Amino acid sequence: MTQRNAYVPAEVLAKAFAVGLALLVATPIATPAAAADRAIDHNKELQACLTLAERKPAEAFESALTWQDRGGGDLARLCQALALFHKGDFKAAGARLEELVPVLGNDDPKAAASLLGRAGWAWLRAGDDARAERLYSQALERQPSDVDLYIDRAFARGEAERYWDAIADLDTALAKDPKRADAYLYRAGAHKALANDRQAIADIDQALQLKPNDPDAILLRGNIKAQVGNVAAAKDDWQLVQRLAPDTSAARTAQINLERAAKYQAAQAPKAGAKAPDAKSGTDKPAKP
Repeated sequence: MTQRNAYVPAEVLAKAFAVGLALLVATPIATPAAAADRAIDHNKELQACLTLAERKPAEAFESALTWQDRGGGDLARLCQALALFHKGDFKAAGARLEELVPVLGNDDPKAAASLLGRAGWAWLRAGDDARAERLYSQALERQPSDVDLYIDRAFARGEAERYWDAIADLDTALAKDPKRADAYLYRAGAHKALANDRQAIADIDQALQLKPNDPDAILLRGNIKAQVGNVAAAKDDWQLVQRLAPDTSAARTAQINLERAAKYQAAQAPKAGAKAPDAKSGTDKPAKP
């Protein structure tokens, strides 16, 4: 399936844990040293720490350790977990985020679902598709109307090559929000994997109506055209991707496909009717948020 980037901006995460923040800040701190730090604005500290985690995760992790010693508590542990995620230590990040669910998400289903979803993404990056899917399912139990969670679980199912289950989740997502171009695109990727080329093209057309000139959709359309043997039309799409989005992963994949197509056509020139080569799909493991 097409790459899914379940990135959650720092300010969104900070808002998601507003209830937990209020409870932690309201908790009396007994020690004299801690009393001196009561003036710390933990909400601002959280936002700053999460922002730093995206840019300098090692520095953010150390900063969160210091903040924890100054009364940051579980919010500081949250920043540590996300700093580990951005460092690429996905297993440790996933485990820590799961540990925080009953604490920061105990009285707030939205916060719990956010934590579970982020933990699911970490485990997906770690290569544990089954654990990721389980966490997304737990998140959906708390937020059953969250379209993003259905899309994320569909991606986890697609990574496990359970394409029909992925399609079922994407059907649900689109029933709730029919204007999600990304859901149409991911469903097209699942249909492509199942060789349902006509349905895949129909989904790509829907995605492009909602998000015209999307390079990922055009790349996938070209790949499907190559898959069914229409290499000339596929090349047109790949070249369009390069014009629309130069210096992107989609453009790099399109270039690889164009080079493969050129080699194939040169080798098969005397052999009319030979089968076209497979295009590179650009469906690597999820990209770093």
